[in-house]
Amino acid sequence: SNLIYLFSFLSLSLDGQAQVLVEQSQVSVTKGPTTTASMDCKVQGISDPQYAYIHWYRQLPSKAPERILYIKSGSVSYDDNSYRNKYSALNRGIDSSTFKINNLNSNDEGTYYCAYWEY
Repeated sequence: SNLIYLFSFLSLSLDGQAQVLVEQSQVSVTKGPTTTASMDCKVQGISDPQYAYIHWYRQLPSKAPERILYIKSGSVSYDDNSYRNKYSALNRGIDSSTFKINNLNSNDEGTYYCAYWEY
């Protein structure tokens, strides 16, 4: 079987005057009846959790990045309803999110990353 390479980033962003650190974990792959990949995103320096949004993006080879979903206070909003069976996310406290890819296959090879901002 082909290896599926999934990558995640470490990134720094600026939020007003305060510096916010967005840190992503390595990808974890779980094999069962279907294969699932998961990764965590932790945000340090959130100034107002009420307006904290964590966004999850994917970039497939030779394609532009596209947002899959964003999550706020445990509520997930998908950019396309067709993503609902393939991708999921949940909050781990106010400053952390776990993103999952279900039914992992070779079409999922690419870069997955989180972003954060408040509004």
